[in-house]
Amino acid sequence: MSSASAPRLRALQRHLGSREGRGMEPARSPLTTHVLDTASGLPAQGLCLCLSRLEDHGQQWTELRRSYTDPDGRCPGLLLPGQMKAGTYKLTFDTEGYWKKRGQDSFYPYVEVVFTITNETHKFHVPLLLSPWSYTTYRGS
Repeated sequence: MSSASAPRLRALQRHLGSREGRGMEPARSPLTTHVLDTASGLPAQGLCLCLSRLEDHGQQWTELRRSYTDPDGRCPGLLLPGQMKAGTYKLTFDTEGYWKKRGQDSFYPYVEVVFTITNETHKFHVPLLLSPWSYTTYRGS
């Protein structure tokens, strides 16, 4: 195995491996995200993101949490169990900051993913596939 491919292989093994050893907290969040840097083929470590909820009858966003993705590109603990309620939420990803740290220009300074939660008892996963020139998101499982 070449030294250039070793980090990708380790990241893939972490991603596909068991949940043990991933550093997940004991009480799992009902809302999770995972960011993959599709330009490098690796998780997007150190990307700043913010979770907000729409309040005041749709007039004001309230920031609930600001955090960074971990070495696996995940952000555990966005919401504590029992903290989620029905409503409209927004995940804002600081993509410009992420790419600047890597010496890379990018087209999108940030990505906002707005979604609605109607059932607080369900779990929600919002992945983001990211390159300097494009992004894709979907409701994961």
